[in-house]
Amino acid sequence: MSDWNIVVSVREGSFARACKILEKFGPVSRTEFYNVLVMKVKDIQSVLDELRAWMLKDPESLSVLTRLVPVTHTFVFQSPEEFKVKAKETILKWAPQLAGKAFHVRIRRRGFKGRLSSAEEEQLLDKVLLDALEGAKTPGHVNFENPDAVIAVEIVGSRAGLSLWTADDLKTYPFIRLK
Repeated sequence: MSDWNIVVSVREGSFARACKILEKFGPVSRTEFYNVLVMKVKDIQSVLDELRAWMLKDPESLSVLTRLVPVTHTFVFQSPEEFKVKAKETILKWAPQLAGKAFHVRIRRRGFKGRLSSAEEEQLLDKVLLDALEGAKTPGHVNFENPDAVIAVEIVGSRAGLSLWTADDLKTYPFIRLK
């Protein structure tokens, strides 16, 4: 599937069961990466709310999932340089929402091994946001322990998906697991 908006990591031996749970929301596809699925859903919020309801009703109902990360912005890239340009452009859209706040960027990379460093790209994107916030006279700061928000960057092959999650979002939907 080349057009996804959710990336899912599943527990060892739970691939088929995870697919069965998730396919009610929309198409689910395998990726070339071990225990990683991608999905395309029409309404991310309704998926999150329904999964949360299942989890509250039966805490073990989502035990097959290691993490599930919806994304709101996606792009395709062919080189590390193209990734940097497109990722910067995307995250700068969230600068107003991060004004005066604690945040960090978290990248999960599958593919581009040896060509794209998750840690280096996280630092670069954090700095891009810090500079933009400073320039707008609304400085923020990077915080890994107690952030107000986290920007998730999911990379699967040559496609990246990004989303912004507040601390409240992450408490409400603990299966997202961005740490």
